[in-house]
Order: sequence, then C-alpha cells, then structure tokens
Amino acid sequence: MHSVTIYHNPACGTSRNTLELIRNSGIEPTVIHYLDTPPSREELIKLIADMGITTRALLRKNVEPYETLQLNDDQWNDEQLIDFMLKYPILINRPIVVTELGTKLCRPSEVVLDILPAAQKGTFTKEDGEQVIDANGKRIIK
Repeated sequence: MHSVTIYHNPACGTSRNTLELIRNSGIEPTVIHYLDTPPSREELIKLIADMGITTRALLRKNVEPYETLQLNDDQWNDEQLIDFMLKYPILINRPIVVTELGTKLCRPSEVVLDILPAAQKGTFTKEDGEQVIDANGKRIIK
C-alpha cells in the first residue's frame, strides 16, 4: 500500500486535477484541506525543505493578504513569511503532494506524475479539456 498525502483546496482546479491524477493511479490519498487544517510550523518548514524550494517560492501572490501585507517586499525573512502563511493559510501555494518518492508543489498538476509510486490506470483529461494520460496510462508529452 502506498502512502500519499495531498494538501488540497477543493476550490482550485489545479488541486482537483492533481487529486484525480493520484486517484487515477489507484491510490486513495490522505487529503488535508489545508485552509481548514493548516500544517504546523514544523510541518510547513519540513514541506519547504523536502520540496527543495525557498519559502518565498511557496507564497501565493494572487490572493488578498499578499498585496495588503506587502509580501513582495524583501524586508520579510523566511520566519516572518512562515508566520504569515500560518496566520493566512490562503498564502500557501497548492497543491503539495507527499509520497515515498518525494514532495512537490504540483503546479501544473502533471508534476505529481514524477512522484507517484504507481502507474496511471487509464486515460485522464484535465478539467480544461487537456488530455495528459492516454488510454494505456501513458503520459502525453507535448
């Protein structure tokens, strides 16, 4: 049995597509609705380290708190940015997927294919109509 966790926002198309790609591999992941149940400080720091990205790279820029708090200003250090993400979880970019093969910010949703421990079971078409998996479960490369 494979362990997969997704930090998910059901209102986000990319997050929904990622969740369905996981399920298309036959895996039912642990789904964490991170807006309702944000990660702890320690979990967030570990996720960032495991993804190998900067704290700033995890920030969502197109949401209200980002502009209001002037988070584009370099005055904020990583600890402060993490404080903001914990206080306003909408600032955490998503979806984040954790598997035994790695942890990734899955934007675009097909990034999840790089860390899924099981193959796709069949065709998959994203919500916008883009087919990413063919009938044989193989990734369509464009």
